[in-house]
Amino acid sequence: MIPTVTRAVLDSDQMGAEFAPDPRLYNADLAPTEPSQRTWSTYNYIALWFSMSMEVTTYMLAASLIAGGMNWKQAVGTILLGNLIVLIPMLLNAHAGAKYGIPFPVFVRASFGPVGANIPAMLRAIVACGWFGIQSWIGGQAIAAMVVVLWPRAEHMPSVTWLCFLGFWALNMLVVWRGVESIRFLQSFSAPLMLILSLVLLGYMLHRAGGFGPMLAAPSKFATHAGFWHFFFPSLTAMVGYWATVSLNIPDFTRYAKSQDSQIAGQAFGLPVAMTLYSFVGIAVTSASTVVFGEPIWNPVTLLGKFHQPWIALLGLVGLLIATMNVNIGANVVGPSNDFSNLAPRLISFRTGGLITGFLGLAMMPWKLMATFGSYVFGWLVGYSGLLGPVAGIMVVDYFLVRHKQLDTYSLYRRGGIYEYKNGFNPVALIALILGVTVALIGRFVPQIAFLYDYAWFVGFFLSGGLYYLLMLGHARRLPLALTDTKGNV
Repeated sequence: MIPTVTRAVLDSDQMGAEFAPDPRLYNADLAPTEPSQRTWSTYNYIALWFSMSMEVTTYMLAASLIAGGMNWKQAVGTILLGNLIVLIPMLLNAHAGAKYGIPFPVFVRASFGPVGANIPAMLRAIVACGWFGIQSWIGGQAIAAMVVVLWPRAEHMPSVTWLCFLGFWALNMLVVWRGVESIRFLQSFSAPLMLILSLVLLGYMLHRAGGFGPMLAAPSKFATHAGFWHFFFPSLTAMVGYWATVSLNIPDFTRYAKSQDSQIAGQAFGLPVAMTLYSFVGIAVTSASTVVFGEPIWNPVTLLGKFHQPWIALLGLVGLLIATMNVNIGANVVGPSNDFSNLAPRLISFRTGGLITGFLGLAMMPWKLMATFGSYVFGWLVGYSGLLGPVAGIMVVDYFLVRHKQLDTYSLYRRGGIYEYKNGFNPVALIALILGVTVALIGRFVPQIAFLYDYAWFVGFFLSGGLYYLLMLGHARRLPLALTDTKGNV
């Protein structure tokens, strides 16, 4: 068995007198949360997942399964299974955040080292920047589509789309500037509202299509089982990849939990229920669009643009903007802001990190990432899952199998401690990461082994996690069995 490396977390009295963190690894945003900051209840985590799930890219993800040939039962089953799978690493990585009050870029120092932690943090941050750009582009498109409904001449004015895009992007930046507590307020307020708006849209399309029978009567388009499985497995990987980013940086949220039970219960209920419920709305409405308009319309912005009724346009505008802003701030700003702050804590605060995220999101040209549903699902989602799956595998194995849920919080903010490894890098983690990413993505470029890419997240997670464990066996035996605090406690 691998020896456990432990040290009791210093209490609040010791923090002021003796805790002298390295300024290269510490600022107020990266510090462990105080008890007074732990205000998130079970409801807040349920609201977090409902607000992050009920947004346009979730709808489009579900709708793409219908457009790809699945019937509604196959699509719902694929989505539910994918979210139950990703819930596992989500809860495992969430544990450290709730227990120690630390964000993702600090947590990952335990496995990658204080300097090496910047590598997985930047991988996650760059993906989040891409998502931020995508969400901003969708929000801008939604506003532009509503403008066209109310002012048809704008359809032939490309500048309107760009102005709406930049305006929505700026609105997101304003929320970032106001800080993390504004995010909690926004999510708590919008979760029940989004549920109501989604049900209204479903009811309207149900009426237009003539009931659930016509809406859900379309059979699967796959003539053979082989054809179905060929589409199913990369689609399942995309479902897992959809939340692969948050499964890494979930400590950024659980560090504010009132208790371990509150975040576990909130997430275990909120993630699968919210995703399945809202995905069903996307599936049903897309199926109804086939009945009403003669073709499956997977993009809700395009769908709303076909109605040409101002009240529907206004309702759709409100729903899309609230949903898109919620997930953009909650899923795509909190994590990378902390990641960028981790690069230079003395220079980059949470706010500055959020601004960096916004500008990089623009630079990644989201209009190209969302060109087709194929590029969105099988290019973007599956592709980056191969980058993040290996990181998740290493983190889970390190925390639960190598360290047995014991971290030395004191040393996470210092150089030269038990997490220093070699010049701040853990060579074992880097080797496991590189091999995991290489094997997971090589199928993208070598058709003969394309199946590896179809399972990119799974391949990276298990390969990197298993390799990390084996390589750390020898290293862990050289670590001290225990460290004690100044009171002599373990």
